[in-house]
Amino acid sequence: MLKLIASAVLALAFMVPAQAAEDPANPLLKGTQVTEANLIDALNIAPPVAASGATRGFRAKQGGSEAPAKAGPGKASLLITFATNSTELSGEAKGLLETLGRALQSDNLAGFSFRVEGHADARGDVDANLRLSQDRAQSVVDYLAGKGILAERLSAVGKGSSEPMNKARVDAPENRRVTIVTTR
Repeated sequence: MLKLIASAVLALAFMVPAQAAEDPANPLLKGTQVTEANLIDALNIAPPVAASGATRGFRAKQGGSEAPAKAGPGKASLLITFATNSTELSGEAKGLLETLGRALQSDNLAGFSFRVEGHADARGDVDANLRLSQDRAQSVVDYLAGKGILAERLSAVGKGSSEPMNKARVDAPENRRVTIVTTR
């Protein structure tokens, strides 16, 4: 029964909701939209300006064949879903996190740190949702750290139900998401 519920949650999570108003500064990446290139574009931010001015606006190419990415909004929301009241990552969620991990290890994002924000829908107790969203964000951080991302580059923050993406439907799957924010 629990497997059936988890499958239903995952299936719902990848449906495009009609009422969700997407924020261009915080793209919601779903299913096949979760690619290394899309994540790098969304998470990249302008590099710090050199204090000496010696570079005159030129940046040395980082790494081998990878060209510097353009500055993006510095955040991306992913539909990393969990079964009700669970912090266990599904197989599908782990696949998305594998892609995220490769993006975080790219030359374009190598110098940055990231905040993993867990979000919950508005059903249930506010305090319980806050704890659950924190634990889910920590679950994502632990998974990424286990895949080679330096733990010092990652922090977990639970937002509870304070920042719904779909305000018209409190139980919308996109309200139960993980947002990755570049912090420098």
